[in-house]
Amino acid sequence: MANFSIREVVEQAVQTEKIGEEFYRTMAKKFQDNNELKKLFELLAAHEIKHGKSFAELKNTLADQEPEGWEEVTLYLKAIVDSEFFLGKDKCLPSMEHVQTAAQAVDFALCFERETLLYYHTLRETTRGKSLIDDIIREERSHIVWLNNLKQSLT
Repeated sequence: MANFSIREVVEQAVQTEKIGEEFYRTMAKKFQDNNELKKLFELLAAHEIKHGKSFAELKNTLADQEPEGWEEVTLYLKAIVDSEFFLGKDKCLPSMEHVQTAAQAVDFALCFERETLLYYHTLRETTRGKSLIDDIIREERSHIVWLNNLKQSLT
């Protein structure tokens, strides 16, 4: 797909949150013996659900007309999606069965959160839902801090 519509870009954000929620739920189950890790992954999963609902609501408020300069934005967003955004070999979130250790789970979660943050900053620049996206960006940043602190405690 050469160009995304603004609705497709926001739908991509909805789907991204679903992928994140699935990853975090899977990791919470996988590491259920580590109470700190389990609780963090459950909390992150709950945030992903909330973010997905927010993006779905945003999608319903969008006009059909694309913002000015949209073609350049879609090329940039497509590059993000094609590079490291989704599941698959050599992607930010590999197939979940390959995650064996807590450190691997945290590393993949950090990568995912950074990539979504980049995507959402670009989305923020092109939509009218700036305050909603700002709230999500703040939470995504806090996820990175939580995960980074956990990573440091694991090493």
